[in-house]
Amino acid sequence: MENGKLFLLSAGGTGGHLFPAEALAHELTARGHTVHLVTDSRAERFAGKFPASEIHIVRSATIGSKNPFKVVRALWTLFQGVREAGALIRRIRPDAVIGFGGYPTIPPLLAASNAGLPTMIHEQNAVMGRANKALAGRVKAIAGGFLPEGEGKYAGKTVITGNPVRPEVLAAAAIPYVPSMEGETFRLVVFGGSQGAQFFSDAIPAAIALLPDPLRARLELTQQARAEDEDHVRARLEELGIKAEVSPFFTDMAARLGAAHLVISRSGASTVSEIAVIGRSAILVPYPFALDHDQAANAAALMAKGGASVIKQSELSPQLLSDMIGDRMQDPAGLAATAAAAQATGKPDAARLLANLAEAIAEGITPEQFRSTPA
Repeated sequence: MENGKLFLLSAGGTGGHLFPAEALAHELTARGHTVHLVTDSRAERFAGKFPASEIHIVRSATIGSKNPFKVVRALWTLFQGVREAGALIRRIRPDAVIGFGGYPTIPPLLAASNAGLPTMIHEQNAVMGRANKALAGRVKAIAGGFLPEGEGKYAGKTVITGNPVRPEVLAAAAIPYVPSMEGETFRLVVFGGSQGAQFFSDAIPAAIALLPDPLRARLELTQQARAEDEDHVRARLEELGIKAEVSPFFTDMAARLGAAHLVISRSGASTVSEIAVIGRSAILVPYPFALDHDQAANAAALMAKGGASVIKQSELSPQLLSDMIGDRMQDPAGLAATAAAAQATGKPDAARLLANLAEAIAEGITPEQFRSTPA
């Protein structure tokens, strides 16, 4: 574009909302645009990392309580936030306002919508979150990560861009998948989101203990575990003679995924997007208490393309999990096919597509017009 524009991005204070906003901010900045971020006080800790010229804090509140007093108080806070966001918008005059989910997106998007500005939301999951659902009827466009294409009330203004992934994930995607043949090392990666998963801390060692000795001898395991589970997971794996690295956090997780033959994980939007872009076979165990069952829907979207197996946590006994691991260790061709199917669904250029859509919306181009032009 000839003239740089000012984009106001809005996101809740969690990584799941902030990460795609950050990816878009990098892409827009590289194209010569200016980016501001508006969020709530929870995200102030990210201020040093987010590539924005300015970061603005606007009041917001979650409407999750059934207590009438708390609901009224939350609505009053949101009303104040809309007024604050309106004043901010009048001061900085953005060309477009883009939200990424979470209740802190509601005041800026409502204020922008009231002012007649171009607006867009990005929904990472296959099921729209509550804040985005509240805004969907007001915004000009909806960008989708796993939303079903061509379906639903807002299909006309929805464009499937995918979820932006980290540069390290794109680097791992360049690593070809090489099957593990009989007798060779088999690399298994297990993780449960940014804080690990207690369920996997118990289930994985129990399942590995049930594997036949020849299969167990081939395993090389990376397991993310909560800090309070780390020692007992490591001790149990040592008893089983497994070569394993156990930690609450791995800075090189993308590279480990790239080297994996099989992944076992939860199915948050970022996780499923990264597995798909890298292209690795996965057993997905959706977090059973996720709001709106978004993890189950994300997992189902990848399974429908042949890129993963999905099983409910309530159904996953140690014996069944052991059988699933063992069957895959003895089926290198099947794992390779699943990995290829996963990668075929990935969108490594999601950040570019999302930036293209943001620029188009800022120029007054409709989603329908955007879909009819070459990507």
